[in-house]
Amino acid sequence: MEYLLNLGILFSIYGVLALSLNMVVGMAGMLSLAQAAFYGIGAYATALGMTALGLGFFPALFLGVIINIAAAGVVGRILARWRGDYYAIVSAGLSIIVFSLLMNWKDLTRGPLGIFGIPKPEIFGSVIESNAEYFMLCLVVLAIVFALYEWFDRSSFGRGLKAIREDEQLAAVLGYPVAKMKSLVFILGAAIAGIAGGLFASYIAFIDPSTFQVHESIFLFTIIIIGGLSSSRGAVLGAIILISLPEVLRFLGLPHTIAAQLQQVIYGATLIIMMVFKPKGFLGKYRM
Repeated sequence: MEYLLNLGILFSIYGVLALSLNMVVGMAGMLSLAQAAFYGIGAYATALGMTALGLGFFPALFLGVIINIAAAGVVGRILARWRGDYYAIVSAGLSIIVFSLLMNWKDLTRGPLGIFGIPKPEIFGSVIESNAEYFMLCLVVLAIVFALYEWFDRSSFGRGLKAIREDEQLAAVLGYPVAKMKSLVFILGAAIAGIAGGLFASYIAFIDPSTFQVHESIFLFTIIIIGGLSSSRGAVLGAIILISLPEVLRFLGLPHTIAAQLQQVIYGATLIIMMVFKPKGFLGKYRM
């Protein structure tokens, strides 16, 4: 039972992350590889807020969200000038910069040693100790983010983002504030990714920079492509599929080093198969 609850928590956290990235990529067509950076900032801000500043979980989580909003506000305005492959390259640079800061700013982040002893959340004076309770918390957050995605998808703002995705120049001619809208959705995605980072940090109780490298952004990108671009259900389905794949290898009893390499091979093969036979993903509304 504890094993299944652990998987459920990871499904929920990565579902939140996938939804945050699908807002940027699926709705607006912006090929962002920066999500790992905001995931890491949220995790470290929550961890440091609780361990170094003595804040509770939710104030520390709010701190991470605010930092992400500020960072995304600056970076988003820069990235709004780029499109397509250039956007992906520049956004990947942000993940590299954040990873380098987490690794080398040892006075703040403890570098490769990481931060340990991160407390669990406390709600109305009661500490969430069990995995069942933490799963319920993560599930509530996932449900809220899912509902927010659906609301944005049906709103005039969401329709404007889809217009930008289909033809950015035509959208600008029609009067849409393209740069502003791209910046806003980028900020929203960063804020939600920060929430996922805070949930992850408090659940694991230990974080280090290795979790927040560029390959994590690529992994999240793979999730939304397999699940389906511009689909909230697809984002959650993709998270469940890709989080479940390594668990299959666990039951085969393979050595850890072989299983880790085989995992990457399976991810790559799955992505290639999907691109050839189901380019819209399982539940996607358009193809990349």
